[in-house]
Amino acid sequence: MNNTIPEQKKVAPFILFYVVASIQIGVGVLSFQRDVAKTAGYDGWISIIIIGIATMIVIWFIFQMAKTVNGDLLDVVSFSLGKWASRIIGLFYILYFSLFAITILRNYVEAIQVWMFPKFSTFWFSFAILLIVLYVVYGGFRTVAGISFFSILLPLYILPLFLFTVPHADFTKMLPVFDHSVKDLLIGSYHMSLSILGFETIFFVYPFLKEPKKAEKWAYFSVLLTVSLYLYLAVLAFSYFSEAQLEKNSWPTLTMWKMIRLPFVERFEYIGIASWCIVILPNICISLWVASRLAKQIFPVSQKKVLLILSGIVLIITSLIMKRSQVLLVSNLLGMIGFFANYCFIPILFLITIIAKKVRGK
Repeated sequence: MNNTIPEQKKVAPFILFYVVASIQIGVGVLSFQRDVAKTAGYDGWISIIIIGIATMIVIWFIFQMAKTVNGDLLDVVSFSLGKWASRIIGLFYILYFSLFAITILRNYVEAIQVWMFPKFSTFWFSFAILLIVLYVVYGGFRTVAGISFFSILLPLYILPLFLFTVPHADFTKMLPVFDHSVKDLLIGSYHMSLSILGFETIFFVYPFLKEPKKAEKWAYFSVLLTVSLYLYLAVLAFSYFSEAQLEKNSWPTLTMWKMIRLPFVERFEYIGIASWCIVILPNICISLWVASRLAKQIFPVSQKKVLLILSGIVLIITSLIMKRSQVLLVSNLLGMIGFFANYCFIPILFLITIIAKKVRGK
């Protein structure tokens, strides 16, 4: 329950903005344009808006349920479906967030291997990143929130540099608008869901907020920031690449970085990829913090010991994923599971919680 967390371990409401935004903005930013354009074409920006609105609705569901029990997801499920159901759901989310960490880490390593160092060791880089993750998460949630804060502020210098593509862009490519069916737009939103996953951590961060009711608006602001970022990069990519080029380009955002020419650096994509390390770090920190905290709640074990075990599992599985096809398989699996967990399960749980509340009231 919310009141079991010591006051000194809680954070201010506005910190939720950085926590949610930092886990939503990850490696998906580097390649999402291609996934959306596969079905929605240049109308993909509409798909981004649709998934953004759907995400805000789901966040409203999350806050309503969390307020009902004044606790996290396990409290909600225990209240609605019983204690054993909460354990099963908890186990599912432990696996889900572990897969989240694996997917983020392996995709980032692949970007380094493709664009910078082809013989780069997946194992040793993952080992180094996970050591940093262990150090951060061992410091508690306040430390994790601090990393999230810096991951949003420090890379901001990169965003204006994408405007180097504007002189070579043709914005008329995006006309006519609504050139695709509603079905295509919805499928595009589905493909976009992988890049916007992570907001469900609100369910687990809620007890660590000093004034949860005041934090709700910051969650909406974080989604607004994320959607605005994706729209910005999508419009630039759609106006710069043809549809045929987007289909063949696995990393549209990185390709746009190649257009940047500065007097003191020739290959800006090297700086961009290196800077993105601070962006993906909170992705892994938050996901493993949630997974280890859930294990602590379900089983009588120390969170630090569980975190060490989960980090070892993430390291082993990440190192075993060698081929591009395997990376895509893991990414698609996370996207599918995340979509149904967030946009199907949470609304259903919300309805069950309302019914349980009325029944208990009577």
